[in-house]
This record gives sequence, structure tokens and C-alpha cells, in this order.
Amino acid sequence: MSLNDDLTVIQRCVDDLARAVGRLQPPLGGPDLRRVRADTDHLRESVALLRASATATEPGTPLRPQGLVPIPDTPYDSSLWTDSDDEGLGVQNRHAP
Repeated sequence: MSLNDDLTVIQRCVDDLARAVGRLQPPLGGPDLRRVRADTDHLRESVALLRASATATEPGTPLRPQGLVPIPDTPYDSSLWTDSDDEGLGVQNRHAP
């Protein structure tokens, strides 16, 4: 199955769940059912976000949330921090009060 087919199957399942929860409304009601309905709405929103991110990327590229910047594992340049103290830890090479 392709990614689009998988997302369509998920969307159908979430729609079926929403219909089933709607059928439970008259006999049950109450706060427990409101919570299930809210969870179902969140699932529907999540699937819509997945579908939007899948269509925004090219096929074959891994899905990655927009706006994330990879941070390298290499250490920072220590000259950037020469004029500052480690807040809450005391001054470097001295004991904390």
C-alpha cells in the first residue's frame, strides 16, 4: 500500500469510530462519552495534519515536522560564553556559595 492509501484507510477508521461514538450519545451520554468524543475529534485532527504533511513532502523523503532544525553533536565554541556565568551553578573554577 502507498502512503496515501494508508492515510485513507486511517481516515475511514476514524470516521467509523466517530459514527459509533455518535450512536452511543443517546443511551449513554455523560462526561465519559464527552471525553471519548473529544479524543475522537483529536484523532481526526491528527489524521488531517498527517495528510497535510504527507502531501507537502516529495515521495520517498522521510516525514519531518516543519520548522525543526537539526542540532549537531559537535561542542559549541567556548569563546561564545566567556562573558557569562553559569546561572545557578556559580562562577567557573570557583565553588558555589
